Amino acid sequence: MALDQADIWQELGWTPTPEQQQQLEELQGLLRHWNSRLNLTRLVEGDDYWISQVFDSIWPLVPVLKADANAPLRIVDVGTGGGFPGLAIAIAMPQAKLTLVDSVGRKVEAVAAMAEALGMQKRVESRCERIEQTGRQPLCRGQFDWALARAVAKAPVVAEYLVPLLARGGRALLYRGQWEAADQKALEQAAASLNSGIEACLQRELPQAKGLRHALILNRLGPCPKAYPRAVGIPSKQPLS
Repeated sequence: MALDQADIWQELGWTPTPEQQQQLEELQGLLRHWNSRLNLTRLVEGDDYWISQVFDSIWPLVPVLKADANAPLRIVDVGTGGGFPGLAIAIAMPQAKLTLVDSVGRKVEAVAAMAEALGMQKRVESRCERIEQTGRQPLCRGQFDWALARAVAKAPVVAEYLVPLLARGGRALLYRGQWEAADQKALEQAAASLNSGIEACLQRELPQAKGLRHALILNRLGPCPKAYPRAVGIPSKQPLS
C-alpha cells in the first residue's frame, strides 16, 4: 500500500509548503511528459516518484533545511540525468542557486525545460559538458557550497568530480546504496589526495522497503590540488584509491 503524503513528510522530517507541494506535483507531470520522449527514468509514478526520487534526493539535506531552508546556497548536481536530486532540492530550497551538469545534451535540454516550466529558470542553470571539464571552469571551480552526485560512478571517482567544485567551507555529498568498510577505505584515500576528508556517513532505510541508502559527506580541508580533476575519462579508468 502506498504511503499517504503526510506520512512521507513525517518520515522525512521535513514538510513542504503548499507552494512546494504543488511544484513537486508539477515536476512529476513534467517528468512524465519528458520521460515519454527520452526515457529519462522508470521512477515516475506513486512511491517510485515520491520516495525513490523526491524523498531520496532530500533526506541527507534535512538538517540543512531545518537550519535555514532559505539560505542562498550555491549547489551543483553532477550527472543530473532526469533532474534528480537537483530539481527536488531547488524546490525544497527556494533561495538556492542550482547548477545541473550532464554530458547528454537531450537530458540537459529536458531538465532546463522542466526548470523553466516550474518558474525556476533564473536560479537553475544547466550545463552540457563532462564533469572533468566543469571542474576546470573558473565559473565553477571552487564556487559551490554543496556539490552532489547520485548514482554516477564509484565513490573515489565521484569525489574527484565533486571536491574541485567546492568553495571554502563547502561540502560534497555522495549518494550511495550499499556501503562497506572497503568502500570507506577507498574513499578516505581518494579524499586525502583531494585535500578533503570524510565528515559523516549517514544511513537510513527508505520507506516502503525502497532500499538502504547511505550519504557520504566530504568536507574541504583546503584548496583542491590543481592536478584534479584529471583529463576526461582518466578518473574512471584510474581511480585515486
